[in-house]
Amino acid sequence: MGVAKFVREHREWSVQSEEWMWSEDGPAWLRKWKGDGIIGRIENRKLASLILKLGIKTVDVRGSVSGLGVPLIDTDDEKVTRLAAEHLMSLGFRHYAFCGFLGANYSDKRCYWFQRHLAQQGLPCIVFSPHASLSKVDTIEYEKRWLGFQEEVAQWISSLPKPIGIMACNDICGQKLLNICRRSGVLVPEEIAVIGVDNDEVLCELSDPPLTSVVPDAFRIGYSAATLLEQLMANQSPPAEPILIPPTGIVARRSTEVLALEDRHLAAGLRFIRENAFRTVRVDDAARMAGMSRRVFERRFAAQFGHPPKAEVTRLRLERAKQLLAETDWNLAEIAERVGLNYPEYLHKVFTSKIGVTPGQFRSSQKNKATLPASGS
Repeated sequence: MGVAKFVREHREWSVQSEEWMWSEDGPAWLRKWKGDGIIGRIENRKLASLILKLGIKTVDVRGSVSGLGVPLIDTDDEKVTRLAAEHLMSLGFRHYAFCGFLGANYSDKRCYWFQRHLAQQGLPCIVFSPHASLSKVDTIEYEKRWLGFQEEVAQWISSLPKPIGIMACNDICGQKLLNICRRSGVLVPEEIAVIGVDNDEVLCELSDPPLTSVVPDAFRIGYSAATLLEQLMANQSPPAEPILIPPTGIVARRSTEVLALEDRHLAAGLRFIRENAFRTVRVDDAARMAGMSRRVFERRFAAQFGHPPKAEVTRLRLERAKQLLAETDWNLAEIAERVGLNYPEYLHKVFTSKIGVTPGQFRSSQKNKATLPASGS
């Protein structure tokens, strides 16, 4: 869709497009094609070699093959994993794990960044180490063979401390994890919560339970790729570094719909805050639901989450405000009322202080995501 929007707005391109399996070497027509530019998901070395032999200006939007020497526009995996880690940490987990396709570069990058984000909070991460034979095949073959090692994965899941939050490298892996948990009698999300990446809506909704997933900005990737290709075909210099596009957010579904706290009293207080954050909510009421004095509740809450209960209320309200700014045309007064801040002036003040931009600037940035980033960071 991003490429199509660019073409409508900027250039009358004649576009040749064809779907084929990622594991294939490319369509036959491509070998003798006389086009001017290529936007491609370059999945393997054979396809990469074919494209390079054509000598046509190319933008890669996959990043599966390193060292191609062509510009890359890709999802920012550091920011993807930050969202996933923060989502799981917000649920109160003390144990974390990562499951992916060892050797697939996107999976390896996500594993690295996920572990790093957790380490910054002093939290360890348990990584699934697959059968040695899997590390020697390409990503597509890995995904096919992975089902053959369900017993190995089931044993790994059984060995994990619980409750635990798991990041899967993508939605395919996440769905497979959920299937194995169901067959093994492991409760999701009560014992294991799973978050994937890609937000493949069919795959996520057909998972049992439906899979929470990080949403990459595919539209912006496509628009930016078309913009860059136009520049390359005009003989402008390619960017020195990959252009990385941050994800748009998380779609939370039942696979992470849990409060994973060993302290059940604290969990009751947190649940009260989350259920009432957009109405008038008092810390005294949350403490009473937790069966604690306000002082004890605030101390235990801060020890668990790193911030006091009032800050959690503000965080939830601002996250909801960001969603409404991005997805609706409501004015600030209506949004302020919906998120429990009542006055637009107060929402403006708190939003600007905590988010770093005004609500209007945030809304504008969401509506203009198709702008090509100036750098790769």
